[in-house]
Amino acid sequence: MTELILKGKQAKAAALVLAQAKTKAKNEALQSLAVSLVANTITILEANEKDLATASDNGVRDAMLDRLRLTPERIVDIAEGVKQVVALADPIGEVVHMWKNEAELTIGKQRVPLGVIGIIYESRPNVTVDAAVLCFKTGNATILRGGSEAFHSNLALVRVIRDSLASSGFPADAVQIVEDTSRDTAQQLMKLNAYLDVLIPRGSARLIQAVLENATVPVIETGTGNCHVYIDSEAQQEMATKIIVNAKASRPSVCNAAETLLIHEAIARDFLPTIASRLRAENVEIRGDEEVASIVSDVIPATELDWETEYADYILAIKVVPNADAAIAHINKYGTKHSEAIVTDNYFTSQKFLQQVDAAAVYVNASTRFTDGFEFGFGAEIGISTQKLHARGPMGLNELTSTKYIIYGEGQIRE
Repeated sequence: MTELILKGKQAKAAALVLAQAKTKAKNEALQSLAVSLVANTITILEANEKDLATASDNGVRDAMLDRLRLTPERIVDIAEGVKQVVALADPIGEVVHMWKNEAELTIGKQRVPLGVIGIIYESRPNVTVDAAVLCFKTGNATILRGGSEAFHSNLALVRVIRDSLASSGFPADAVQIVEDTSRDTAQQLMKLNAYLDVLIPRGSARLIQAVLENATVPVIETGTGNCHVYIDSEAQQEMATKIIVNAKASRPSVCNAAETLLIHEAIARDFLPTIASRLRAENVEIRGDEEVASIVSDVIPATELDWETEYADYILAIKVVPNADAAIAHINKYGTKHSEAIVTDNYFTSQKFLQQVDAAAVYVNASTRFTDGFEFGFGAEIGISTQKLHARGPMGLNELTSTKYIIYGEGQIRE
């Protein structure tokens, strides 16, 4: 019996237990887990240091090292995310709609767990906890397959999770990790239809595309983040500057960071020098079209590839556009349907942008960096779905459920 089949069988058995678990018991287990994570900070950080050392030796750039790095503060934040999930309503068992039909049957639509969820992800060890906690709260067992770059961190976190769940009376196999990080094992996981109910990839465009092309298990696509900020002709300069600097430079390696700035031609000559100066103070490399290069010195000429690229680094492409319609057209052509923002004081322009931009999250006068389960009040997220079936945007508790119909009768038969 292969490792994956064994884990699949164990996950199926655990899922049956979780599906019947009471909300109070699940919440108490998660509270204990939050305490355990902080209590095991030293062990977790020691494991993380091994991954950071290996990544540094392999020449991984600083922005990607930041995705991998854990600190005492980040572990506290992860634990706070667990507590926030505890505070959220348990969707399992909720009857979202109930009615009577002509035969006087009472029909209800009830939320139920998906079952066993597989997660394939890269780099960010916080995903390990986010995924485990959200799946557990919604009565789902999970099989995690993280990347080799975060192997020791993920293993340490899963050990804490499993020990904590077992101490709370739940099956440790509710959360499992695949220790073989080879591509062959990932391919096998993508085809584990007998045991997985859904597979969620979270990581680079290459990873997500590989899962979409090879998986026979149903997939919920989480998208790459080629995100844009459009500064309209009726934007406040200081607000616009703060938003683009935050969207690009606060954490450039994450999927909700801005990769392209679009700016209205009417304000480009006034706004761009200030914006460029502030971005360069954050060590952001600027790549621009001809109009940008005529306004700002030492700009690297942008190519078609730049408009398509999720840099995940201190690089920003800038393009001058004639109006909001051109900005919307550019975003809908090159964006990845993740997060898009407009900065404007014009209500009607903002409404056009909200209605016509095709993305999971569309902002008016705010940074794209808020597209995050924690920021949306979900406690954590399983990923940012950019597809339109089943779930879209940050995937919290409700998005990890399915539904079934429950029907009450009084002896009715169909004539």
